[in-house]
Amino acid sequence: MTSRQRWTLLATIIGSGAVFLDGTIVNVALPRIGRELPATFVGVLEGQTYIVSGYLAVLAALLILAGALSDRFGRRRTYVIGIAGFAITSALCGLAPTFEWLIVFRLLQGAAGALMIPGALSIITQTFAAEERGRAFGIWTSATSGLVLLGPLLGGLVVDTIGWRFAFLVNVPFLAVALWIALRHVEESRDLGRPGRFDWLGSIVAAIAVGGLSFGIIRGGEQEWADPLAWASIVAGGIALVMFPVLMATRPDPLVPLALFRSRTFSSINVATFFIYGALYVALSYQGLVLQGVLHYSALAAGAAGLPMGLCLAFFSTRIGAVAGRIGARPFMTAGPLIMTVGLLWFTRLPVDSDPWLAAVQAPASLVPPLDFVVDILPAVLLFGIGMSLIVAPLTNTLMGSIPVRFSGLGSAINNAISRVGQPLLGALIFVAISATFYANLGTLVPGLDPADPAVRTTFAPLNPPRSGASPADVAAAAQASVLAFHDAMRVAVVLLLIASAVSWFGLRDTDRAGARVAARSERPRADA
Repeated sequence: MTSRQRWTLLATIIGSGAVFLDGTIVNVALPRIGRELPATFVGVLEGQTYIVSGYLAVLAALLILAGALSDRFGRRRTYVIGIAGFAITSALCGLAPTFEWLIVFRLLQGAAGALMIPGALSIITQTFAAEERGRAFGIWTSATSGLVLLGPLLGGLVVDTIGWRFAFLVNVPFLAVALWIALRHVEESRDLGRPGRFDWLGSIVAAIAVGGLSFGIIRGGEQEWADPLAWASIVAGGIALVMFPVLMATRPDPLVPLALFRSRTFSSINVATFFIYGALYVALSYQGLVLQGVLHYSALAAGAAGLPMGLCLAFFSTRIGAVAGRIGARPFMTAGPLIMTVGLLWFTRLPVDSDPWLAAVQAPASLVPPLDFVVDILPAVLLFGIGMSLIVAPLTNTLMGSIPVRFSGLGSAINNAISRVGQPLLGALIFVAISATFYANLGTLVPGLDPADPAVRTTFAPLNPPRSGASPADVAAAAQASVLAFHDAMRVAVVLLLIASAVSWFGLRDTDRAGARVAARSERPRADA
């Protein structure tokens, strides 16, 4: 590996890692944000959902546009703009005065992140030859996972001591370093073989499809499907979703050439990605909420609970990526989701009276987890992490090898968009199911309580502690209703992972993999300034 390759890999690791680090820290900070930040127009769980799902919806909606722009106008240029934009919006999130402003800044942060993510993988693809990419992607996965590893611990420590705002402000110094390295050491590259006009119409339609459906489903569930804006958003998103492939088939210079999907490997990897990452984001976000909001874990303990998953990714990804480069992704992409399902099924037995882990820096003895954590939480997180470590590097390497190098930015963007659209779309549906289950169970557990009463919905929110004024009996009933809703969410995520495993088994073939590797070798990395 040359010096320039090392610097390039470091720039992509730090930039991507900052985005991933942000996500893990924000998940830990959600309960405290819900308690401390004033809100006028959104409910607590709705606002928390927008902070995660709204950010990911914008990110997903703009990824394909960003990937196409990077291929056409310069991968390093687009990546650098994304780094700078993400740093600025991170600072704005940390200074947000209300829930509504935080949501706005998170949406802008998602737009900046969209410029960064496809650039990282396409830059690696351009820098390394085909036979070296498996190891390079393994190193990238392992290193970014190491940064993510810091997220739960750093997030918990920050939230419990400094406050939730630093969860966003911590991004800025990391991104400043990545920006310096990218400007100094990363070579510019672009697709010089794709003349014609840029497909702005396709970009707008793709953004409306993803953003409209995500916002409409989340808002509709919160407003009992009585909000005209939610229905209008769903209709607009649905129409755009139907129009998009038609436009791509008829436009002279389509944003997404449909010929890319003639590769069975490319299509199968993307379908599996949709279900895997939909389940992943749902599981991680709801895990943080239920640990703190229902079981009363400290933020530090809730962050530390995710440590085993990060360790699995950091320690195993490089080796698994190298092996998958030789034997193919099929066995890993099939077994990984199955192991993850076992972990989520373990979560479906989570009891409401599981002893909380009250880890605090000022009390060293509290840093040792209770036995209930070892029994109720650790096996689920560990199995989930082992499954993920079998998936990430093989998925990335096989995806990038299944398309021509000149489309590396676009191909990466398509896969990243699909991975992130799974969370807001599938997550929004699960959010609706969780809310319905929670309030139905709450009405059963508390005789005389009307779940449709606005006052009840103001006092009680799924996976969050009731606001002041609730009786001890009502608090206990709300905790039980939240745990039952969490069980249902994990069961839905299990179904998503089983679908992903089946798609990988039947969709990935050795012949397809061999053809992809030949195609990848036919285009050596180049840097066209």
